[in-house]
Formats: sequence, structure tokens, C-alpha cells
Amino acid sequence: MTRARDTQRHKVYDAEQRLRWLLDQADTTAHRTVEVFGSRVTLPVERRMGSLDAVTVYVGQVLALGWVRARWARARIPVGVRERRSDAAAHYEFATATIAVHTRTQTSLREVVVLHELAHHLQPPATANHGPEFCGVFADLTGGVLGPEAQWLLRTLLHDAGAAIG
Repeated sequence: MTRARDTQRHKVYDAEQRLRWLLDQADTTAHRTVEVFGSRVTLPVERRMGSLDAVTVYVGQVLALGWVRARWARARIPVGVRERRSDAAAHYEFATATIAVHTRTQTSLREVVVLHELAHHLQPPATANHGPEFCGVFADLTGGVLGPEAQWLLRTLLHDAGAAIG
């Protein structure tokens, strides 16, 4: 299967990195509140997995959610999780429905990163890896799991980075 050209990759990574930074900032405040784009937003606690097994359990739990299965047919396809050998970021392997995570650093074990990789699994086939369809799936999945504030923030950050959202 050939996917469409991936022209938004750096925009999506920029927005996700900013989202992770804002979630980190919320960790430092008593009420988990940050000010962003002129709004004061209370952000949810982001899960941080401690092992490959924890990521595997989390992925299975998200894919088993009724609303996820009802929304995306690919949620019925199990996703494997494996250790990534290199120090690079996590990635999704479409051919084998596998998420590869680097467990020696905490970044790949963050909930937002795992949701990003799950969005690749759920996005329509033959669409760009970080195209508008992916961005829509990523934002909706984030909203359904982390909550509407995280979804609003991710959509706003994607828009601010210049990414189209489907």
C-alpha cells in the first residue's frame, strides 16, 4: 500500500512537542492550570508508562474502549508493542500493526506519544502519515482518552503549527 506524501510531519511533531511541554508545565502547578493562547486551561494528568509491558496493556485497553471500536474499524486489529533498538522516537509499523518504543528514555513511554502511534494504526489506509486525517484521529483519540481540554489544546497547537486537521 502506498501512502500519500507526508508534508505535515514537522508541523505535527512541533505541536506534539509543545503539548508535552505544556503537560509538563501543568505538573508543576498546584491546580494543573496553564495559560495558553489567552486562555487558562486545566490540563489532565498524562500517564507515563514504566515498561514495555505497561505500554502493551495500555494499548490494549484503549483499543478495547467501546467508543474507539465504534468509531474506527481498525481498532479491532490488535496492535503489538516491541522495544525499539535505536535511540530514536517511537514509531508505528503499519505492515505488522506494531508500535516500537524506546524504553531507555521516558519520552516514548508518555501517553501522548503512545496515542500518536495508535492514531497511525487507526487512521484511514493510504492517507499521509501525518496528514489531515491523521491529525483528526490523533486529536479525537486524545480528547476521548485525556479529555476535552487536551483535545482543544492539541487542535489549537496543530492549527498554530500550520497543520491541516481532517
